[in-house]
Amino acid sequence: MMQYTIEIPDKFAAQLQARWTDVPRHLLERLALEAYRDDILSTREVQELLGLEDRFDVYALCNKYQIATYTLEDLQRDRETSRQLGL
Repeated sequence: MMQYTIEIPDKFAAQLQARWTDVPRHLLERLALEAYRDDILSTREVQELLGLEDRFDVYALCNKYQIATYTLEDLQRDRETSRQLGL
């Protein structure tokens, strides 16, 4: 397993710790979701990386961090499908 280390000045570390009790977990979640948003990781890979039960837990995490899982491209594709079906 690869491990990364980052240095954060004490004054900022204290602020982060006051807001997020588990800073490493919070950072891992944010990293995984940014990779998901950038199409680097799939839903399944985020689930595996974070040890989540199922894809709905990934969606709940996206909701928690206000990361949209339904894109403009999804909407356009759904509109086109509806048009083709005559709806």
